[in-house]
Amino acid sequence: MTAAVETAIKIFIEANREAETRLLAAIVKAPSDNPPGDCAPAAALVAGLLEGLGFTVERHAVPEALVRANGMISATNLIVRRRFGPGPTIALNAHGDVVAPGAGWSHDPYGAEVVDGWMYGRGAAVSKSDIASYAYALLALEASGARLGGTVELHITYDEEAGGEIGPRWLIEQGLTKPDLAIAAGFSYAVVDAHNGCLHLEVEARGRSAHAAKPFTGVDALEAANGVLSALYAWRKGLSKRVSAIPGIGSPQMTVGLISGGVNTNVVPDRVVFRLDRRMIPEENPAEVEAELRALIADAAKAHPQATIAVRRILLAEPLKPTPASEALARTLCRHATRVFGEAIVTSGVPLYTDARHYAKAGVPIVLYGAGPRTIEDANAHRADERLPLADLYRATEVIALTLIELLGG
Repeated sequence: MTAAVETAIKIFIEANREAETRLLAAIVKAPSDNPPGDCAPAAALVAGLLEGLGFTVERHAVPEALVRANGMISATNLIVRRRFGPGPTIALNAHGDVVAPGAGWSHDPYGAEVVDGWMYGRGAAVSKSDIASYAYALLALEASGARLGGTVELHITYDEEAGGEIGPRWLIEQGLTKPDLAIAAGFSYAVVDAHNGCLHLEVEARGRSAHAAKPFTGVDALEAANGVLSALYAWRKGLSKRVSAIPGIGSPQMTVGLISGGVNTNVVPDRVVFRLDRRMIPEENPAEVEAELRALIADAAKAHPQATIAVRRILLAEPLKPTPASEALARTLCRHATRVFGEAIVTSGVPLYTDARHYAKAGVPIVLYGAGPRTIEDANAHRADERLPLADLYRATEVIALTLIELLGG
C-alpha cells in the first residue's frame, strides 16, 4: 500500500464525516426493535440509503413461515457486492435490529442526538454504527485509486437479537454468499477473535392442581421447580473456578431469566416453566455442558417423584475460537488500528455471543471490529442512553478501509 493511497483514504473519510454521520443518524431514527422483530421496513430504508450512495443492493426477504418460527414478524437481509477483479471475497457483517429501548432515557432513543461528540440512540453503537462505518470504508476504497483484486460484500442482517439463525446463517445456507474472510461488527479498541457460546434450556415442571385448602391432594409443580432451581443455584457457585485462558472471557455463567406458572393464589400450581441461559467459554464442549445440566436437573427432580420434569433445548450457540487464518486477519486489523488510534490495539475475547459464529461454523475465518468506545458499559449497550463517540466512528472507518486495501492487494 502506497503512502498516496493511505492519504487518499484519510482525506476521503475526513471530507465525508458529516455525510457518514447523517447516514448513521437516519438509520438510528428508524425503529428496528427485536422483539417484536418487524424489521423489513428498517431494511428497506437502509437499502434506499445505500442506493443513494451509489451501491447496488440485493434484498433477500426471509420466508414468512421461517421468520415467525424464529419469533419475528418480518426480516429482509441485504447484500452489497463490490467486485474489484479476481481475488478473495471479504464480507463485512453488521446487524440492523436492536433491543427495545426500555425506560430511563435522557435522550430520545430514536433521535440520534449528538451531544459533546457522542451520538445517542438505540443501535448507535450496537451495531447500526457499523452499517455506516463499513459502507463508508467501501466508498473510501473506491475513491483511493488503489489497484485491487477481489470482492467486498456488505451483509446487513436483521435477526441478531433473536439469535442470528435467519441472518448470516440463512444467507450462507441459501448459497447467497461464500466469503473467504469476514469481519463482523465490534468496537474500536480491541479486535475480538473469540467469544462465549450460549445454551438456552427450558425446564417444565408438571404436577396436579388442587384446592389450596387441601394442597396435599395435589402435586405442587412450583415446589418441584424450586428444588431444581435450588440445585442449579448451588451448582452455579462452582463456575467461578473455571476460567478461560483467553483474555476478556472470564468464567462460564448461568442465569435463570424467565419463569412462569400457576393458576391462581388459591390453587396448587400444576405447571411451572423457567428458562436458563448458560454461557460457555471457548474451552468448553457444548455437548458436555448440556449433558451436565440435564444430569443435574434430573438428579434434583428425584426428590419430587410425583412431579414430572421435562427439559427442552431452545438455543445452542457455539463459542467462537481463534484459528490461524482469523489470527492473521486480526494481526492486520490490530496493526492498522494501532497506527490510526495512536495506542496499542490488541486481540481479546468477549463474554458475549454473536453472529460471527455462523461464519466460523461455515469455515470462514472471522473477527469482530468496528466503531465503538472501549467497553459495552461506555456505550450503554442494551440499556438507556446508548451512545457512540463519533471520533471512533471515523477512525474505525479508516481502519477497516486500510485493512481491506491490504487484504485486496492494494
